[in-house]
Amino acid sequence: MEDLIKALQIFAKYANKDENPTHCVHHEFLIYCGIKLKKVSEQDREELEKLSFFWNKADNCFVSFRFGFCKN
Repeated sequence: MEDLIKALQIFAKYANKDENPTHCVHHEFLIYCGIKLKKVSEQDREELEKLSFFWNKADNCFVSFRFGFCKN
């Protein structure tokens, strides 16, 4: 839980305040920050990777398989 909170605090620095930045699809927890990857600092990208988030080119957002789970 603490890792997810840390990741969300990083995302909060970049998030578009008018959007709902999170979405869960099956086993993926997706973070849509309304920003381009290159706007996220290298230090924050490294920290997000340690916290199990990576950039998904196909969805154009950060994704983690660690935190997301949706039941039908």
